[in-house]
Amino acid sequence: MPIKNSFAEMLPEITEWRRDFHENPELMFDTHRTAGIVAEKLRAFGLDDVTEGVGRTGVVGVIRGKTNTSGKVVGLRADMDALPILEATGAKHASKSPGKMHACGHDGHTAMLLGAAKYLAETRNFDGTVVVIFQPAEEGGGGGKVMCDDGLMDRWGIQEVYGMHNMPGLPLGQFAIREGAFFAATDQFEIRVEGLGGHAAKPQETVDTTVVAAQLVSALQTVASRNHDPVKNLVVSVTSFRTESEAFNVIPQHVTLRGTVRTMDPETREMAQTRITALAEGVAAAFGARADVDYRRGYPVMVNSPEQTAFATEVATRVAGACAPAPLIMGGEDFAFMLEERPGAYILVGNGDTAMVHHPEYDFDDNAIPAGCSWWAEIVEQRMPAA
Repeated sequence: MPIKNSFAEMLPEITEWRRDFHENPELMFDTHRTAGIVAEKLRAFGLDDVTEGVGRTGVVGVIRGKTNTSGKVVGLRADMDALPILEATGAKHASKSPGKMHACGHDGHTAMLLGAAKYLAETRNFDGTVVVIFQPAEEGGGGGKVMCDDGLMDRWGIQEVYGMHNMPGLPLGQFAIREGAFFAATDQFEIRVEGLGGHAAKPQETVDTTVVAAQLVSALQTVASRNHDPVKNLVVSVTSFRTESEAFNVIPQHVTLRGTVRTMDPETREMAQTRITALAEGVAAAFGARADVDYRRGYPVMVNSPEQTAFATEVATRVAGACAPAPLIMGGEDFAFMLEERPGAYILVGNGDTAMVHHPEYDFDDNAIPAGCSWWAEIVEQRMPAA
């Protein structure tokens, strides 16, 4: 089954929705405008039920097929939030909110799922129930977990769930997927080093926190290079180094390091936390300083279920003619929380030759819309074929 003609015909309309979302980006759970438009459109499409405020600002819609002899319930999820980035695309539909932009394509994800919902509500050519999920706060807020904690899976009886993300560098409208561990667990750490501040002309009378923290930045790289099996996956990155003084002649009392840890399995995740804490405390103590470590667990590893991955691959092949194997991705994805509660699969759709996501010049390519919408619709029609 190639791209559905309906979505080629709907492309101008869906593009208009997408560009409106792009012009009006919203961060984290503050997706009130976006969620309101989504809910309004779902009701206009004739969905059987539309519920707002799930997981604070999430929206859930229900579409029942022509029949329901199977009793199956399939969930489809798209994310709605943007990023705190100053846009540099120069597009006519560029962000109207300086410092906020859809730099990850969630505007495209939302628009594609809306397009699929409209089609499915009109045709209802399936046997069962589809639940469309529009989620806030994927970009660091854990909106997927918040929606699950709000009873998403049980309230709507979802049995399996599917997600999609665009991928720059993958040919436009093509697909890629991976069974098992796919996106990494993402943790954060903050290390506050306390020494003895003083005058830069008398370092012997201080415990120089800048020197301690600099040594610690280097030492933390040994977690991956010397404590970890090199054939496995681990990234430890120190991304912020801040002293409490900007003066040229002051040795600061405190220095704060911040960073992120990316892992693909629970054992490595546990080891990284243990070693980072031990290194921070030990290095600081060796210089006569003290280190307090705040290690925060973030998104878990996102794991695609075998059966649903095989099915998603089959559907993608129907739509695009092929589905490529995807590499492991050390970025995080809070769809992982939904996959912890129900079996399912997450797939990538090609965004062509564009800037990478989270870049100020990134933009979603509207020409990917028909392929994405077709995949959503085929997931439903093939998983729950009309009786």
